[in-house]
Amino acid sequence: MSWTRRFPAVPAVLLAALLALLSLLAAAPAARAHEERPVTLPDGSGSVPRYREAEPDLLVCKTDRPAFERRTAAFPPELRRRNLALYERCEKNGYRHLQEAVDAVDRPGMNIAILPGLYEEEPSLPKPAGECAALKAPDSALGYQILSYEQQVRCRHNQNLVAILGKKDLQIEGTGASRQDVVIDAKYQKLNAIRADKSDGIYFRNFTAQRTTFNSLYVLAGDGFVIDDVLTRWNDEYGFLTFASDHGLYKNCESYGNGDSGIYPGSASNINDGRGYEVPRYSIEITGCHSHHNMVGYSGTAGDSVWVHDNEFDANMGGASMDSAFPGHPGLPQNHAKFERNLIHDNNADYYGYVADGTCAKPPIERGYEQGVVCPQISMPPGTGIITAGGNWNVYENNWVYGHRRAGFFLSAVPAFIRGEEEWSKQTDTSHHNRYAANILGKDKSGASRPNGMDVWWDGQGSGNCWQPGPDGSTPGVLPHCGDRRGAVSGASSRLVGEPVKLAQLLVCADYSVQARKLPAGCDWYGARGPERVETQIALAVAAVLLLVGGVLWWRRLRGSRLGTAASLLGLAGLALDVAGSTTPLVDTAVPAVALLLLGLWWTGAGLVLRATRPWPARLTLLLAALTLLDAFDKSILMIPWTPLSPAWFRAAVAVVWTLWAVAASARPATPPTPAPHPAPAPAPASA
Repeated sequence: MSWTRRFPAVPAVLLAALLALLSLLAAAPAARAHEERPVTLPDGSGSVPRYREAEPDLLVCKTDRPAFERRTAAFPPELRRRNLALYERCEKNGYRHLQEAVDAVDRPGMNIAILPGLYEEEPSLPKPAGECAALKAPDSALGYQILSYEQQVRCRHNQNLVAILGKKDLQIEGTGASRQDVVIDAKYQKLNAIRADKSDGIYFRNFTAQRTTFNSLYVLAGDGFVIDDVLTRWNDEYGFLTFASDHGLYKNCESYGNGDSGIYPGSASNINDGRGYEVPRYSIEITGCHSHHNMVGYSGTAGDSVWVHDNEFDANMGGASMDSAFPGHPGLPQNHAKFERNLIHDNNADYYGYVADGTCAKPPIERGYEQGVVCPQISMPPGTGIITAGGNWNVYENNWVYGHRRAGFFLSAVPAFIRGEEEWSKQTDTSHHNRYAANILGKDKSGASRPNGMDVWWDGQGSGNCWQPGPDGSTPGVLPHCGDRRGAVSGASSRLVGEPVKLAQLLVCADYSVQARKLPAGCDWYGARGPERVETQIALAVAAVLLLVGGVLWWRRLRGSRLGTAASLLGLAGLALDVAGSTTPLVDTAVPAVALLLLGLWWTGAGLVLRATRPWPARLTLLLAALTLLDAFDKSILMIPWTPLSPAWFRAAVAVVWTLWAVAASARPATPPTPAPHPAPAPAPASA
């Protein structure tokens, strides 16, 4: 007879716990991110555009010649002469605003040159009037309207300072000595500074776009784009946003001061879905860019088939992230990003204080973005290198990852209903086959020691995930190792659900809202320490229950046994160590393992003592002891490869049943021992 038949309540309690946790996750507030009209991914027939050195077809400049000459005075002589010649042309037949030049584009393959200056696009700034003020369209969670393409064409400046709609093979280039010589400034009055929508083959080069209520440079539904030597900064959400696009290239770009990410290739074309590690091409390439002082340097909901190499992400809250956590993004779940040779370091900024003190509740123009304020838009663990929240088949190789106070790599799963898919078969379809190999962890390029708080944090869910041998601190304590060949894994595990305490932490930490100034009280991402942390609160609650129940059980059932008393003292030490270890996010993984070992020895001793008088409760106690010791082994020596759930789930379910029995057993009066029968007196001997 199996243990599930002997203890039918155990699997039922386990299932109930899983369902309760999933229902809590479903009830958590929906995360808010980029929302767009329904779009389909490009058919992939395009190509990455090439830079054209031909003379510009259209020129944009301002009319203040003395100001222009001051701006160009320090240019190299040849570049200054070229700009002066272009200015002569522009004074006669050029445009004063970029939008005017875009409107004059009448064929594919034209070049627009923007001369040095500040472009505020004054004709585009007024608020919508007439028909455009009364458009009927759904509202996003962030308050802006989700307009159709036809509505964007009809009312192009409702949301955009510069609208590039349906133009093909257009090149827009600043003519300055650096990207800051041409500045396009939305003055926090538009959602987007530049929007390129259904404009295949567009090429942006050598300018700055800034100060929007969403993002500076937005490419939507484009097959073929290049962002070359462009700076974006000081936006509520993103610096660069490319969405539902293919054949894209970011190179030599820079972005900072953004409330979400500097670089966001969301819903990149999902060309490798269904493949393994070997892919024919990537849809978007990002190289030579520097993204810093943002909430996160790089992010990508459904950031599929993106090749990110030779960039630097530093001084953000998180270096890079990709996820499957937001509905309405084509290409979910996220898959096939490749990160290599990136410098990801010192991402320890913490901007949540600006939410707590009310700075982020002010109008954007009053928040102080230019002085370093950033208003984080979503929940993010500060002090982390690369976060993968629900991604598959991602490759992280040969990156430098160092100087993070929390973790170098962070991997967690995301249930499918978070992205709006309810099928049970999909609920565990994320966090599989992610490869972390040959990265330089805890050292900078010079070889100097720059350790991470821990190198790896993993919730435990997924199959085929692997890490290089020898990370300096990880949870779990021992990880599956990557082989030399992609796909080769030793010590592999395949879990349907992550660790219960880690899931509770993720649930609590997700309950964040910048709009409502809501920072989860129990999450150390937002400053909770010691007893404030949800992990410590769980440990304290468990310890209190077990201390009370175990103490009464010892008094009523075990105190007459030396083994029972010694075992109870070990349990007391284990509970104390478990609580102490829960007070810091960077505790050595040996601490919880030792705590579990002591608790396992407690239940082992108690079960052996009870075996003589209460055989069935003794078996339950010994089962709990075995699961606890197995959990300690799983967390510190080897993740059990054949179980779909961590031993912690089974241990928790059996512990509930055991606690109920212990309460009932302790409440009943002890049965007095049955006295031995007295022998009948011997009959008196007969008289002689």
